[in-house]
Amino acid sequence: MHYAPPFTLNKQILSRVANISEQLGRLTATQDRAQSLLLRKVNRVRTIQGSLAIEGNQLTEDQITAILEGKRVIAPAREVQEASNALNVYEQLDSFAYQKESSLLQAHKTLMLGLIDSAGQYRNTGVGVIKNQQVIHMAPPADRVPKLMGELFTWLANSDDHPLIKSCVFHYEFEFIHPFADGNGRMGRLWQTLILKQYHEVFTYLPVESLIATHQTEYYQAIADSTKAADSAPFIVFMLSMIEQALQQLHHTSESVETGVSPQVAPQVTPQVKMLIRVMKVAGETEQAQTSFNRTDLQQLLGLKDKKSFNQRYLQPALINGLIEMTIPEKPTSRLQQYRLTALGKSIQVG
Repeated sequence: MHYAPPFTLNKQILSRVANISEQLGRLTATQDRAQSLLLRKVNRVRTIQGSLAIEGNQLTEDQITAILEGKRVIAPAREVQEASNALNVYEQLDSFAYQKESSLLQAHKTLMLGLIDSAGQYRNTGVGVIKNQQVIHMAPPADRVPKLMGELFTWLANSDDHPLIKSCVFHYEFEFIHPFADGNGRMGRLWQTLILKQYHEVFTYLPVESLIATHQTEYYQAIADSTKAADSAPFIVFMLSMIEQALQQLHHTSESVETGVSPQVAPQVTPQVKMLIRVMKVAGETEQAQTSFNRTDLQQLLGLKDKKSFNQRYLQPALINGLIEMTIPEKPTSRLQQYRLTALGKSIQVG
């Protein structure tokens, strides 16, 4: 009997699967090719920026777009290499078979080319997941990695579970095993995308990673909760919630692209968020051309004193919808944290 990863299907999971399926059914089946390609390009950049930001890369969407277009970017060489590699691996997504280990190893080789010596090879040393200078997970010994990965891929190839659930389970189990010396987070998220791509083409360019980047604490907590329970259900719930939100954003963005209506009509762009975007744009057009702001700056620009209200009604909705981004995404609560408009935020017309 083949190994099967432990997970429990609860009401919350089943409800989210049903809701996601309904959202997929509402997506426009046909779309102007030029508009579709533009939407895919924008979301691909958001996906890569989000996934890299989770790992500490501070390149912006604009910088990654410049790299995609072959332009020179002034930034740390390693961060530029990480972005270039990620663009290459996502470009090759159609060439990878989600159920084959050989494809996983080839994708890792492309993703980590020039970054580590063991690109495309499983690790031969012990590793741990460190967050805020604390070890939050010690991965299985290196000599167990080939067997564990072999079992995981056998299950993946033979499982009859719903692709949404199967992709989340694989993602969690992959992070638990942590098979590579580096690049595990990026690879886990990439492979979930690849699995989901077989279910619906929209997942090829759904920017789930940009949402995870703004929910890093919850992301790592879901992994920790699943490890503690020896059941990936907490992680499944978290990832399905990210997919739900990403689909909601895509639905409204698609409507805007198709109809030619500016994205500000989307329900998520509340009057409060519009005001936040407006003051950031105005500040960026001054002689000083300030483009990033700390929390105090933004509250002063808006004339707000209530920190809780600002966070709930202005800051968090803008972050969740990918309209602004953190300058230090790997440390959301850093006292040096600042916020800047994303390419999507800059495109919003606020009058």
